[in-house]
Amino acid sequence: MTGFRWEIISEYAPLFMQGALMTIKCTIICVILGTTWGLLLGLGRMAHAEDGPWKQVLRYAVQWPVRIYVSAFRGTPLFVQIMVVHFALVPLFINPRDGMLVSSGLMSVDFARELRSEYGAFLSCVVAITLNAGAYVSEIFRAGIQSIDKGQMEASRALGMGWGKTMRKVILPQAFRRILPPLGNNAIAIVKDSSLASAIGLADLAYAARTVSGAYATYWEPYLTISLVYWVLTFLLSLMVQHMEKRLGKSDSH
Repeated sequence: MTGFRWEIISEYAPLFMQGALMTIKCTIICVILGTTWGLLLGLGRMAHAEDGPWKQVLRYAVQWPVRIYVSAFRGTPLFVQIMVVHFALVPLFINPRDGMLVSSGLMSVDFARELRSEYGAFLSCVVAITLNAGAYVSEIFRAGIQSIDKGQMEASRALGMGWGKTMRKVILPQAFRRILPPLGNNAIAIVKDSSLASAIGLADLAYAARTVSGAYATYWEPYLTISLVYWVLTFLLSLMVQHMEKRLGKSDSH
């Protein structure tokens, strides 16, 4: 086994830097969108009415579709989901020839062609990971909301607060403090899962490593390098989550 060839890393340092920036960008966007989507799914999962016609409507038109969605995305590999989104779902909407958005006149052919060629892999990555993360985050939010004493909802409603305001002002702030650790773990998972998108051409860290290994027929240097970068990113993210936990803990004590 030969020594570590630093000249390979220095030669392709700009490529690794661009890959790291792409990974960070994808992670930030997917965490924000996935958390928002997961919150909506979690609320939909718990949507119910005590009686009346809305009871059956919410059960079969909201709860059951959300259950099926969560089960499907949690029960299939993310890699397969990325492939389906990139080669089936995205072309269905923005194919320059017969995409739904192009056919309906909502998107021009030139814009659709540029979007597919320049940002196709990035768009597919964001869509697939967001849809996948939302399924997991929805269960995190559901568990967090259900952990709050039901008496708080009843007391707030008795004071004249609506369901939406009670959720926004009373329930969700308390639930967020409890679910911050699993949300942080989900964000860390997104950092690592984004590497799967290199299979569809996303120029992230994994793509950079594959490019370098193909050029030099060596795997030790490029993959050890991106392993270190991934570890640093996840370590910094875990420190950020711990800092937020401490700040929220201090606010609770006051």
